[in-house]
Amino acid sequence: MELGEPASYLTLTEGIAVYASGGEQVGKVAEVVAAVEQDIFEGIAIAPRLGVGHHRFAAADVIAQIGEKGVLLSLSEDACESLPPPP
Repeated sequence: MELGEPASYLTLTEGIAVYASGGEQVGKVAEVVAAVEQDIFEGIAIAPRLGVGHHRFAAADVIAQIGEKGVLLSLSEDACESLPPPP
């Protein structure tokens, strides 16, 4: 798992890898959910890793680290499967 240099939610782009706390890739960033004008980061929509299944939503409070090459969640791989759909 390579996250690269620390980054801001403002630099996240579609397709960046998303990892569970154990280092397993659980998907890719599909969308950044934020109110940029108010500088409010709500979270990310995660596309399934293999392109099969539903998008999931990881709220900002479960995002442990944002890097230039990936996002690390504070949840286990199993817990990531239970994330809700995006708002």
